[in-house]
Amino acid sequence: MTLREIHAQTRRCRRCHLHKTRLNVVPGEGSSNAKVMFVGEAPGAEEDKSGRPFVGRSGELLTEMLEEIGLQRESVFITSVLKCRPPRNRTPLVSEIEACIPYLHRQIEAINPRIIVLLGGVAISSVIGPWKLSDAHGRFYEHDGRTFFMTYHPAAALRFPKIRTVMRSDMQALREELSMSGG
Repeated sequence: MTLREIHAQTRRCRRCHLHKTRLNVVPGEGSSNAKVMFVGEAPGAEEDKSGRPFVGRSGELLTEMLEEIGLQRESVFITSVLKCRPPRNRTPLVSEIEACIPYLHRQIEAINPRIIVLLGGVAISSVIGPWKLSDAHGRFYEHDGRTFFMTYHPAAALRFPKIRTVMRSDMQALREELSMSGG
C-alpha cells in the first residue's frame, strides 16, 4: 500500500469519534523514502487547521533540531500516532490510539525507515509499550525487527529548558548513529 493510499484512508476514517471534531486529518508529510521517521503524539490546534504535522511552536523546534543534526525536514517523514486532534489537546485515549495505530503501522511498512524516532511518552507507549521516558530517552531499541530511537516531545522541551538541553543531546546521539551507519 502506498502512502497516498494510506493517507486517503485516513481522510475517510470514522474509526473513532475524533472525526466529528477535527477540521483536518493530519496523516503526515515528508519523503516516502525517508531513512528516518519521526512519530509524535497527536495533532494540535495549528496542525488541525493546516492539515500538516508539527507546524506550531513544537514543529518549529523540531525543524530547528533536525537542521542542527544535518537533516532537512523534507528528507524525513513526520507523523503522529493519532491523525486527528483530540479536543483541547488532551492526551489521547486508549480507544483512539487503538483505532488509529493501524495507519501508523501501514505508514511504517510503506516507508520502511532505517530509524523511527518516537517523540514523547505517548508515542513510545503506543508503539513499543510502556517505558519510563526518563529511562528511555536517548536510547536505541530493537522491536519487531525495527530500530527505534526514543526522546522527548518538542512540546515538553518548550515548557522545560532542561528537557530542551536533554533533547538536543539525544538528537546528537541520533546524528552519530546516522553518520556511523552511512547517513
